[in-house]
Amino acid sequence: MIRHNLDVMHTEKNVFDNIFNTVLNVPGKTKDHAKSREELNDICNRPDLAFNPSTGQYPKAIYALDKNAKQALLEWVKELKFPDGHVSNLGRCVDLKKLKMNGMKSHDCHVFMQRLLPIAFREFLHPSVWEPITELSIFFKDLTCTTLKEDDLIEMEKDIAKILCKLERIFPPSFFDSMEHLPIHLPYEAKLAGPVQYRWIYLRKLKRKVTNKAKVEGSIATGYLYEEIAKFASFYFNDGDPTLPDRLQRNETRDDVVDDDVDRLSIFKPNGRPIGASKKRSLEEDEYTAAHSYILLNCPEIEHYKDLYVDELYEIIPGITQVQVEVKLETEFASWFERYAQTNYISNPYISSLAKGPLRQANHFQGYFVNGFKFQTKAYGENQLTMNSGVCVKGSLYAPTESDFYGILTDVLELEYPALPIKRTVLFKCNWFDPTDRGMSVHPRYNIVDVNHKRKYGKYEPFILAGQSGQVHYCTYPSKKKDKVNWWTVCKMRARSEIDMPDSITPAFQEDIIEQPLNVIPDDGSRILVDPVGEVETDVFFAPPEVEDEEQVPSISDEEDILEDDNDDD
Repeated sequence: MIRHNLDVMHTEKNVFDNIFNTVLNVPGKTKDHAKSREELNDICNRPDLAFNPSTGQYPKAIYALDKNAKQALLEWVKELKFPDGHVSNLGRCVDLKKLKMNGMKSHDCHVFMQRLLPIAFREFLHPSVWEPITELSIFFKDLTCTTLKEDDLIEMEKDIAKILCKLERIFPPSFFDSMEHLPIHLPYEAKLAGPVQYRWIYLRKLKRKVTNKAKVEGSIATGYLYEEIAKFASFYFNDGDPTLPDRLQRNETRDDVVDDDVDRLSIFKPNGRPIGASKKRSLEEDEYTAAHSYILLNCPEIEHYKDLYVDELYEIIPGITQVQVEVKLETEFASWFERYAQTNYISNPYISSLAKGPLRQANHFQGYFVNGFKFQTKAYGENQLTMNSGVCVKGSLYAPTESDFYGILTDVLELEYPALPIKRTVLFKCNWFDPTDRGMSVHPRYNIVDVNHKRKYGKYEPFILAGQSGQVHYCTYPSKKKDKVNWWTVCKMRARSEIDMPDSITPAFQEDIIEQPLNVIPDDGSRILVDPVGEVETDVFFAPPEVEDEEQVPSISDEEDILEDDNDDD
C-alpha cells in the first residue's frame, strides 16, 4: 500500500529547476549563494568554495557556467526544433538579456530533463559533474517508461542512491532540499503502483473525464478504466466489425476500408495518408532500379522466389560467399524474377504485376502520416518551427546483426503497378548518414548516439517502405569547438499511439465455443410443487431428506426390485 503517492511530474520539474538554475547561476533561483558559502565549511570540507580574503569574493564553482557559455547555451535552446506534437516552442522561454529561461511548463521541464540536459552540458561541464547529471536524466527517463520490469526497478533503487551521493560531493548542502531526496522513493512506488503515467498529474486529459464534480477521483478512475478497456478490447475485433467511432490521437491514422482480397500483398495495403496534394514526376533510371529492387527484397510474399534464386546461385557458383549472394540479390534478382514470371505460371495477379515493375510516373508528396508520426521532407519543413524530416530504420551492412541507419527525408513517392486491380505502395527517399565508426559514434556508458552530418552513406540505396520508418530528431551541440561542429546528437521518438505488446498474444476469452445441446427427458409423473393454500412451510422445499445410516439409502438395484414387486401386485 502506498502511503503517499509522490507526483513524479512535480518532483522531476523541481529537480530540473534546481539543477538548471544552479548551473546557470540565475540570481534568486540558484542554490549556490553567499549565505550558503558562509556556512559551507562549517558543515563540510570544501576549500575550493571557501571565501578568498585576498580578493574579497567567493571563487567560481566547477559546476557554474561563465557568461559566454550561458550565452551559447541559451542561443542553442532558442534555435532548437522538435517533431510535431513532442514539446512546445522552447525558444519563447529564453531571455537572452538576463541569461535565463522563464515560463517553462511542467512538460517542457520533463522533455528538457530527459532529452536535452545531457546534450546541453556535455561540452560545458567537467566530466565529474556532467556524468552524475546525465545519470539522473537517464534515471527519470527509465522511470517514466510505459513498461517497467521489476528487475530494472530494483537496479534503479540502487542507482539513484549512488547518483545522489555523487551530486552531494559536487553541489553545496543548500542544494539538497526535500525535493532532491524524493527520487529515492520513486522506484519503490513504481513497484507497488505500476507505471507513473497512471499516477502523475498531467490533468488536462483527465479533467475532461469528470462528470460528477462531487466525486472527482471516482469519475477520473472510471472514465480512464472505460477508455483502457475499450482500447484493448478493440484489438480482438475483426476488420469491419461495427464499433462506435473513437477520436484518433495526434498524427494517428486508420484505414476503415475492409479489404477482402486474400491475394493482395502486404506492401500494397494502405498504412498511412499523405500530406497535401500530389504532383506527378518521372523516376530517373537509378531511382527506378533502386526502388524496384528494394520493394522486391522487402516483400515477404515472394520469399519463396528469392530462395529459388539463391539455390540457383549456389548451383552455378558453388563457392559463392554470403556477401556475394547479397550483392547478386540487389543487382540481378529483379531481372531474374521478371524472366521467371514470363516463363512460369503465377496464380497471384499481384505477384505477376510486381515482377513487371512499377510505372515510370510516380506521385510526389511533401509529407506523410504513418506509424503515429508526421513526416515532412527537408525542403518543405525547413522554414517551420518543427523538425519532421529525421528518419531511422533497421538495416545491416552485409552482417547478421542489425544496426540503426539515420537519415534525412528528401521525398515521398507513391508508386503504381500496371494492370488491374489498382496497386500502390509508398516509399521514402532519404539521404543516409555514414553508419560506420567514421560517421557515427555511441557513448559507451550512456548510449548517446552522434552522427556526422557531413559524411554520407557511400552506397546508393535511398528508399525504404513508409511502414518501416521510425522518427528521430537531430540536435547540434551548443559548444563552438571544432570537433563538435559537424556532429549531431540523435534523439529517437516514440509515437503516442504505440503500445508495448508481448511477443505472444493470449487468445481472447470471448471466442465462440460450440457447446453441446442439453438433452431434456420429460418426466410424465412429475409433481407440481405449488401450494395454493400456503399452508406448507417453505423449508420443506429446500431441506434434504434425513438419512440416519448410509445402509438405509436404497441403491439402484433396490429401486428396480421395488418397481418389479409393484408390477407383480398389479
